[in-house]
Amino acid sequence: MEWVILGVVVVLILAWLVLTYNGLVTSRNRTQEAWSEIDVELKRRHDLIPNLVNTVQGYMGHERGTLEAVTNARANAVAAGATGDPQKIGQAENMLSQSLRSLFAVSENYPELKAISAFTNLQENLTATEDKLEFSRRFYNGNVRDYNTKLQTLPTSLIAGVLGFKPFGFFQADEGDRAVPQVSFSTTPSAGQSSSLPPAAGQSGPPPAGSAGPPPQS
Repeated sequence: MEWVILGVVVVLILAWLVLTYNGLVTSRNRTQEAWSEIDVELKRRHDLIPNLVNTVQGYMGHERGTLEAVTNARANAVAAGATGDPQKIGQAENMLSQSLRSLFAVSENYPELKAISAFTNLQENLTATEDKLEFSRRFYNGNVRDYNTKLQTLPTSLIAGVLGFKPFGFFQADEGDRAVPQVSFSTTPSAGQSSSLPPAAGQSGPPPAGSAGPPPQS
């Protein structure tokens, strides 16, 4: 009788281990899949920015510092993406959002850009990308929260580390940097402003952006 009871206990423990392991694997895979959606939107955002700079630089020749800030911020964001660290990626992407906000704020002084379809299309695409990125960020962080909670609660926490499961980092974003601001063309050209516009620089395909890849489990 004692052997029967012991056998039942062993079977129950093994069943719990299998169910717990499978549940953690499912949760981990779901979190990694959520990160891949962020990765796609970040790459799309990085690919749009070179064309944006090429489009506006012919009309904003005196704003070289602003354009360089956007270009440098993009390069830093791509480099951060290669690390796969959500914290570093979040910080770099926040700086990129700030530089884009500055660029669009300065563009208000150039109402002639409103007539450039390439500029308006890029602005709309960037805004749509930011919206998708915010949704993906929330979805990813929700999965990270659920997954990390499983790792930290009993009795799963007793075996999660032994089985090789580690927590994921959250992908943070500053409240003020989550969306590319809309461009307002309320300003009008001054009386002395010439109506002759230099041609926009030729647009070339953007260099391939580095993929952030799945975030490491820290």
